[in-house]
Amino acid sequence: MILPIYVYGSSVLKQKAEEIDVNNAPWLQELLDDMHKTMKNADGVGIAAPQVGKSVRALIVDGSAFDEEDWPGLSTFLRFMINPKIVWESEETAVYEEGCLSVPNIHADVTRAKRIRVKYLDRELKEVEEEFDGFACRMVQHEMDHLDGYLFTDRVSPIRKKLIAGKLGKISGGKVRTAYKCKIER
Repeated sequence: MILPIYVYGSSVLKQKAEEIDVNNAPWLQELLDDMHKTMKNADGVGIAAPQVGKSVRALIVDGSAFDEEDWPGLSTFLRFMINPKIVWESEETAVYEEGCLSVPNIHADVTRAKRIRVKYLDRELKEVEEEFDGFACRMVQHEMDHLDGYLFTDRVSPIRKKLIAGKLGKISGGKVRTAYKCKIER
């Protein structure tokens, strides 16, 4: 089922998501399916459970929309991550412009670690430890932020934050147009 995407101003986006007890979560696979359908419907490349109103630690990153020439390896990059944890990150950083389904029509430069190592459960509930770099690394960090109650707008420079404040106010006030169903819940 395609779910509404919660947008800036929704309280679920500012909460730290709960770890999932995978032995007591019969709803988990359906949630992952719904999140994936919702992300694809909105032309997104990643989505976290809080973005569909569920304050649990699950996310999906999908690079299939990227051109193989521009982003080698991303066209086959798809990860379902349950209870992910960053266990290492590089001191070296990279800056790249980000956007977000929960912050429609706004983009800004964000500085993030250039490489990370993440431990998580995959869709089959197998434990995985994997290192990411490049744009895959950025997508994972962006979605993991959602699990801790952060949006990319929390990581932009103070000047940029002032410049987008009016647009953020409009989104939280319900004055936003998207090609997908969205929701604000305080």
